[in-house]
Amino acid sequence: MSFVVKSKVQEFAKSKDLQVSSEFYAALDAKVRDVLEHAAKRTAGNKRKTLKDYDL
Repeated sequence: MSFVVKSKVQEFAKSKDLQVSSEFYAALDAKVRDVLEHAAKRTAGNKRKTLKDYDL
């Protein structure tokens, strides 16, 4: 499962006059997955079913 929309990343990079390597997407996706896993554990640990901003 991918969490990253490549076209949006490219759009952002272009707005900063940057380019994006093909390896960047996998690394960014892994970071997002880590953040989501952490938030999910915090949510479950607090006996909730809803991810909240403060779980980040």
